[in-house]
Amino acid sequence: MTENELLLALRNELQPLKEQIRTVQNDLNDFRIYIENEIEPKIQLLAENYIPAAKRYERTTPEIQDIKNNLDILNKVVAEHSEKLQKIS
Repeated sequence: MTENELLLALRNELQPLKEQIRTVQNDLNDFRIYIENEIEPKIQLLAENYIPAAKRYERTTPEIQDIKNNLDILNKVVAEHSEKLQKIS
């Protein structure tokens, strides 16, 4: 087999690999575009909504605890008053 024949055979063997590499590169490019156009905006939107919600939660947590404490006190007072009313009637 001559050198030219070897080069031609090698070229023929490499051609399918080159095509596969081109296909993978195109798929990768499509994937990058999809991430850029679809995924990144959604992540950005989530982040934009999460941060204010987290700050609101942080601010209202003490208020919620105060409400729970007041409700516990109110329940105790109502229970005591119910007992007193039971004794009276």
